[in-house]
Amino acid sequence: MKTLRTLMLIACCVCWLGEAWCQKKEINAAKDQLKAGNNLPQAQQSLETLLKDSVNRNNLKIWSLLYDIVVKQYEQGNEKLYLKQAYDTASLFNLAKKLFEVAEGLDSVEMEPDKKGRVRLKYRNDHSEYLHMIRPNLLSGGLWMIGKQRYAEAYRFLDIYIDCARQPLFKSKNYQETDPNLPEAAYWSVYCGYKMQDPKATLHHSYEALKDTAHYNYMLQYLAETYKLENDTARYERALLEGFQVDPEFPFFYPRLIEFYTINNEVDKAMHVTEQALETDSTNTLFMFTKTTLLLNKEQYDECIKLCNQIIAMTDSVPGPYLNAGLAYYYKAIKLDKKTQVSNKVKKSIQSYYQKALPYMERYRAMVPNDQQRWAFPLYTIYLNLNMGAEFDEMEKIIKKQTNNKH
Repeated sequence: MKTLRTLMLIACCVCWLGEAWCQKKEINAAKDQLKAGNNLPQAQQSLETLLKDSVNRNNLKIWSLLYDIVVKQYEQGNEKLYLKQAYDTASLFNLAKKLFEVAEGLDSVEMEPDKKGRVRLKYRNDHSEYLHMIRPNLLSGGLWMIGKQRYAEAYRFLDIYIDCARQPLFKSKNYQETDPNLPEAAYWSVYCGYKMQDPKATLHHSYEALKDTAHYNYMLQYLAETYKLENDTARYERALLEGFQVDPEFPFFYPRLIEFYTINNEVDKAMHVTEQALETDSTNTLFMFTKTTLLLNKEQYDECIKLCNQIIAMTDSVPGPYLNAGLAYYYKAIKLDKKTQVSNKVKKSIQSYYQKALPYMERYRAMVPNDQQRWAFPLYTIYLNLNMGAEFDEMEKIIKKQTNNKH
């Protein structure tokens, strides 16, 4: 039994020595490749494989050699571009990104105290100075990737660029206070997250991105859409309201606020927002038409008709006001017709309302002939009550065809 244990111990030692010899061989080969400037991607891959082993994870010599090899590749690529030789732009950007990843990994290892509790930062100063010079390439790389619609890759570049502000490696640079490009980089990172439909990525740098006043409206739009994607209705509404208050005429916020309040049957809130919008631009036809629709829903038919006529006087090419004015007269007639006792005077009023509704509804039909769902039944009722036989027969056929198509 004792002999077996001894043999197993010897085998383990031999195995360990073999691994150590192979590791040393790989490191020496990488050093030779660095010195010669050849086969550097192979050397990089070899060292990265070594660092995946938990035994080597805190080996500063391997980390330092890997850093130098990536630097060498970056400088070779940069030289080729400078000399206008054939070289892949994406490769240079990716090497810049890799440099930051390696340097930050090395720095985290270097911050580990030794057996005596001491922390010796041998590489930090030199690395931070060198990387500070090429850090703008992270932002450029991110924007370049966005131009190629490679949003996941772009996000990684921008994330590293922004994250430098909190990395101990760059503490002396105080990027949070000294880098005016941080908010813009954060905005583009939010944009990438939005394009990827990744809520976590979209929101990750949103606080910083909201400092980018040049893109503030779009920031709120991306946040609103992200909250909607996550079914966070409270934040969705807040983002829409803030965006609307900042710029009522920005095309995203107002229509979606109205849609949100309409779906939730909050007509009074929709009306309040619309009144605010009209205070900023009383002749905006979108705001005016929305108000006519809200007035129609609130059964304030006379006000609805009056406003519709104002819009038509401004521009007669918009179909919506014709529909709402026609429906307002139509509903006034229907409302009177529902009374249990209808006098001759009331009957005349009903007929009058149908007659007034007719030109609006026919004009709407002419402008939007395919919108049968909206004009067919009101015109059917109008023609019936005005004894317009031929027109009524035509409308009856249209409605029957609609019904058959549904079944």
